[in-house]
Amino acid sequence: MAAQNNAPLPDGLEIAGYRIVKKIATGGFSIVYLAYDGEGNAVAIKEYLPSQLALRAPGELVPTVSRPNLPIFRIGLKCFFEEGRALARIVHPNVVRVVNFFRANETVYMVMAYESGHTLQDHIARLHARGSRMGETAIRQMSQGVCAGVREVHANKLLHLDLKPANIYLRGDGSPLLLDFGAARQTIDIDAPMLAPMYTPGFAAPELYSKGSALGPWTDIYSIGAAMYACMTRSMPPAVEARRQDDATVTQFGKLAGSYSPELVEMVRACMALDPLARPQSVFAMQKVLQAPPSLAPPADEEAPPAAGGWRGLVGRLGGAGRKQRA
Repeated sequence: MAAQNNAPLPDGLEIAGYRIVKKIATGGFSIVYLAYDGEGNAVAIKEYLPSQLALRAPGELVPTVSRPNLPIFRIGLKCFFEEGRALARIVHPNVVRVVNFFRANETVYMVMAYESGHTLQDHIARLHARGSRMGETAIRQMSQGVCAGVREVHANKLLHLDLKPANIYLRGDGSPLLLDFGAARQTIDIDAPMLAPMYTPGFAAPELYSKGSALGPWTDIYSIGAAMYACMTRSMPPAVEARRQDDATVTQFGKLAGSYSPELVEMVRACMALDPLARPQSVFAMQKVLQAPPSLAPPADEEAPPAAGGWRGLVGRLGGAGRKQRA
């Protein structure tokens, strides 16, 4: 994907009643800032700024969009704005809270509640460095929160479409928070075929790899399973293309048998089925498995997520960054 090569808004800038403190994340579609509102509360502001379409030089506020790119830029801007409005209607402890969205500088900004903690990706990396892994109890508790958030999103007729450990944020108490929805980007891909779809290999369902495939709750379910797989194996799930040639997950699931209960391993295996019809068709079905006591208690080997300062793990992630590829 294209890197974000645009100049961020200057520190200290006042915009729509918010004061920009600093840039905290960048990605191909946006830049995220730490800011304070009029009452001194910290917020995160996400600015729609697709680097493939718009350019902003240092010292400027309004991006420059070439005439050929203007229609696509406006489609994406509308989708980003509509996504912000849809997310603002969702009030759930496991979904990032959108508190405001506004237009300025000929683009759109989404204002989100500021949280403290780390991404699940950072947590997995830290455990791996210590020679440890998330135990079953921790994975079940975290996944129940993720499923609860995704279920609320689906109830509001939205899909996340970019679930992965980098977009699952763990607060200091370990409760998860869903970040960086991909619905606006997916809409851009549909309406603007000149922009190649982007996905995160390993966490993207097969149907995201080709245009015209039916997307639904089962698409997010694949990604939830892949995120759980990463927690259990401490490694990236293989991409769909690699799995179709030689599916390494078969061997990995066999190795997990002694560390996790059969029910958990089988559920993750089902979620990551290449055939959408072979997956659980609702998040509720996953929740029932996660809430049921395992038939065989696995060995204890878990650590609580480490507490951290505000949004430390989000740099390069919340704004849409991460190792993504084009379909």
